[in-house]
Amino acid sequence: MSAPTSSPGPNLRVRVPGVSPAVRDFLATEAGSAVVLLGATVLALVWANSPWSDAYEAFWSTTAGWHVGSWSIDLDLHHWVNDAAMAVFFAVVGLEISREVSHGELRDRRTVAVPALGALGGLLVPVLIYLAFTAGTDAMHGWGVVMSTDTAFLVGILALFGPACPDRLRLFLLTLAIVDDIGAITVMAVFYSDDVDLAALGLAALVVVAMLVMRWLRVWQLTPYVLAGLVLWGAVQASGVHATLAGVLVGLLVPATLPRREHVEAVAGYAGDLVDDATAEREHLAELAARAAVPTSDRLQRMLHPWSAYVVVPLFGLANAGIQLDPDTLSDAMRSRLTIGVAVALVVGNAVGITGAATLAIRLGLGELPGRVRYGHLLGGAVLAGIGFTISLFIAQLAFDDETQLSEAKIGILAGSLIAAVLGSILLRWLGEKLPLCSPGSDGPPPSLPPLPWGVQV
Repeated sequence: MSAPTSSPGPNLRVRVPGVSPAVRDFLATEAGSAVVLLGATVLALVWANSPWSDAYEAFWSTTAGWHVGSWSIDLDLHHWVNDAAMAVFFAVVGLEISREVSHGELRDRRTVAVPALGALGGLLVPVLIYLAFTAGTDAMHGWGVVMSTDTAFLVGILALFGPACPDRLRLFLLTLAIVDDIGAITVMAVFYSDDVDLAALGLAALVVVAMLVMRWLRVWQLTPYVLAGLVLWGAVQASGVHATLAGVLVGLLVPATLPRREHVEAVAGYAGDLVDDATAEREHLAELAARAAVPTSDRLQRMLHPWSAYVVVPLFGLANAGIQLDPDTLSDAMRSRLTIGVAVALVVGNAVGITGAATLAIRLGLGELPGRVRYGHLLGGAVLAGIGFTISLFIAQLAFDDETQLSEAKIGILAGSLIAAVLGSILLRWLGEKLPLCSPGSDGPPPSLPPLPWGVQV
């Protein structure tokens, strides 16, 4: 039986205009998410430097919340984005890590060794460079700002400007970004948390234990994990540890193991019963059987990922990238050791740290580069990994209470990320011509690169 070519269910009597296939394919790639994030960032910068800049601050300072009896929560919109919505983003990161460790690329030690050690170099060297620039100042405690790679921008730019047939390079950089995210999240939780409320933290620990028990009991339905995740977020928020850690924990704790073969084969039986007699009860059983045949984490990721990529992360960019770039601010930033340290650490630190550590891992025989990936591609990808936008801005909000330091850090993040994006794109584009990743077949050499700038190759 051939696979269906359209969505289930009858068509509407009146056809609603939809998105064209080309646009739909583009939005399905990482490049689509990166472009939406870039658009939100540009909008934030324009808004914050327009005659309506006061409205920008006033909007994100608007308070919202709810009250249930004696229990209440009130946050301004800026914190709803940073503390609540971004928990969805970190849940998706946790789900990706869990899936790759369970049945993905992170199971193979030799596949993981080179990008993992490269990621460690990309964590440590930028920190050392930043500390060298800010030594003796009170900005030293912001060292965590330079530790993260923005996965959306990294893979999106690779899809837009990278070499032809970039699948193996994309896999390498995604593995690197996952290990990088683990390090950045750990630093955020340990070093950038406020005073801890032990009672609330104890409640969070009980919820984690409950989720572990559900895993042990082989609970595969999503609803119990979602409800537990909401309670966990509230407990972590009240504890003083940053609430987005709850998202990471949910992503890591939701079961990612593959279902047993008999559960997959049972779907056909329930579907056959539904075909014989299409009742609501049989429809419900067939639906449950289909869900049980897919890992719980995959179903949650499918539900959350579009919201994270196209709503949460762009909202975060809109809420946090609104920096006033007047001449005085830019002049001060150009002389600021904090701004220069962040920018240099992101660009040079990642290029040197990732390339050096990954090369050392290869020389020691701990692993190898995948497929036809060469050292040149490694260098280009390492430069591109200097894009530290999303989590770097996030940690900057936690690290700096002083508005001047926060502004200087944000300018350094934007400048360093822009330089890394441009240099990495140029380098990978040039290397794509010199060092093709495709394996030549009987029809001749690899295909030419897509035309600049919007030719996306998936």
